[in-house]
Amino acid sequence: MAPPHQCRHPQAATRNHRDPARLRGATAKRTGGAHQPVRAALATPALRRLLLGFALLTNVGTNAQVPEPEGYRMDDYRAPTPQTVAGGTVLDTDAAHKLWENGGAVWIDVLPAPRRPANLPALALWMPLPHRDIPGSIWLPDIGRGALSLELEGYFRHHLEAASAGRKDAAIVFYCVADCWMSWNAAKRAATWGYTRVYWYPAGTDGWEAAKLPMADAEPTPAP
Repeated sequence: MAPPHQCRHPQAATRNHRDPARLRGATAKRTGGAHQPVRAALATPALRRLLLGFALLTNVGTNAQVPEPEGYRMDDYRAPTPQTVAGGTVLDTDAAHKLWENGGAVWIDVLPAPRRPANLPALALWMPLPHRDIPGSIWLPDIGRGALSLELEGYFRHHLEAASAGRKDAAIVFYCVADCWMSWNAAKRAATWGYTRVYWYPAGTDGWEAAKLPMADAEPTPAP
């Protein structure tokens, strides 16, 4: 059975500020209306990269003041993150790219996957927006929650062991999007399970795309 998914559908009725679906951000919205030309302009790649670069620069001072919690982040996952993670090494985009080019590391995307909106009529067509991430990654949705169900923990452990070939010293990189506590949680949890070469890439796909690095279509990894 696949792990629980999170909705990113643009016409969902409500938006809880604690819902991991907020990690997808405003750029996931593609609804029509009077403001559509403005949204189309904001969606241009050049402007998106400019805005992202500004956001990353302005967040440096804020993130430096964010302490690591004793345990895991339990809610409000889209927020400024610490600059460190216990048991892991933090990568900027240049370091992440070099590690990716050298090969040999396991790359794990923890972004929540879309879920069909509960208020959508049964016969209504629902087409979730495609997801793209770093080529060669394994997409394990929701494993970055603060508290994992037994099913979700088993899903995480199984794929982590399979991807690392059972080696605790395998290099493993966790990422999501910028300001994503889910990737922080996942990296810390892997370290507590005894993995000794854990890497955390906090800029995630946002930083990767802004650097004009390769992206690939992704599908959630099914449960064993």
